[in-house]
Amino acid sequence: MTRVKSIAARKHREIKLKARGFKNARSRRVKTAKEALLHAGQYAYAGRKLKKRDLRRLWITRLNAAVREQGLSYSAFISLLKKKNVELDRKILAELAVEKPEVLTKIITEVK
Repeated sequence: MTRVKSIAARKHREIKLKARGFKNARSRRVKTAKEALLHAGQYAYAGRKLKKRDLRRLWITRLNAAVREQGLSYSAFISLLKKKNVELDRKILAELAVEKPEVLTKIITEVK
């Protein structure tokens, strides 16, 4: 008869592979590794949401700094953009502030 490899063993191997880099029993024992992976998944999910929030904060901070040099506040600048129907988002405006400040200065003067 041919030898049949255990399906459970394969699953255990997969779990242990995913748990590489975890400390102590979390990488060695199947049960604790499985639990650690579940928690890691939850943290990763939450982290993806936090990343978006953090990046938006960064863009707003950069924009605020760039706009204040032109004698305008961030909120006033955003409201002027909306009134003039300029559809540039914060990410693009923040990139302009860092990489091409002269272009952002032109946008600010146009909006004023």
